[in-house]
Amino acid sequence: MKKFFLFLIVFVSLNAAYAQVDEASKNKEVAFKAGEQITYKLRYGFLSAAEAVIRVENTPLKFEGHPALHINAQAKTVGTFNFLFKVKNEYHSFIDPQTLLPYYYTETRQESKYKHTDKVIFDHEKNTIIADKGTFPYTGDVFDFLSCYYFARNVDITGVKIGDKLQMRYFLEDGIHAMTITYLGKEQVKCGLGTFNCLKFSPTIIPGRIFKKNSKLYLWITDDKNRIPIKANVEIIVGSLTMDLTQASGLKYPLNPVKK
Repeated sequence: MKKFFLFLIVFVSLNAAYAQVDEASKNKEVAFKAGEQITYKLRYGFLSAAEAVIRVENTPLKFEGHPALHINAQAKTVGTFNFLFKVKNEYHSFIDPQTLLPYYYTETRQESKYKHTDKVIFDHEKNTIIADKGTFPYTGDVFDFLSCYYFARNVDITGVKIGDKLQMRYFLEDGIHAMTITYLGKEQVKCGLGTFNCLKFSPTIIPGRIFKKNSKLYLWITDDKNRIPIKANVEIIVGSLTMDLTQASGLKYPLNPVKK
């Protein structure tokens, strides 16, 4: 049950990964800048369930002698869900402003009676990840939740066709995992900030206590230079979950809703 509201941050970060990711696939022009702040709300049916705020900030900290950007995400339950299953989670990722690869990641999760913390160091010289549960060797590019979201916004998907299956790798608690995402084409989608031209994706999900066997997760990302996820929807065992973009400020590029 503790993973129910972690679903929000998974939507906002991990599931935004939508292309085969390596350094060569990244656009030269970075899609965001320090000062960006975006807010998402999660609804369970018609009920507001949770909210996540993600900020990009400058930081005086340096890693491996290099400057870094600080990404800070906070997710919490709201309204009735504070009484049913209170959640207050916080995530921090420090990334290279040029390569967008992570240096350091921390998370503090309090989900009802469950508590979890983790500190993760990405050693790019030795290709190892050092976390609370051990040391993990890796090859290629591997991300945490937040850095994977921001890297994915910068991936060049010019050659992606409808039906193509793409992949991204991420580290979570005790190992390196991969997620497969299918590109479904373009649609106009409405969120809290208006209607936008979007790219539509369907990340693979694993059936279990939350998802039905045939559940489909759909994710819509702005078809512009920002590449911000604005909406996501998935059916669960009982009802459905919807993520909605409700606020965006400090963007590098202006949002351009469709004029009706």
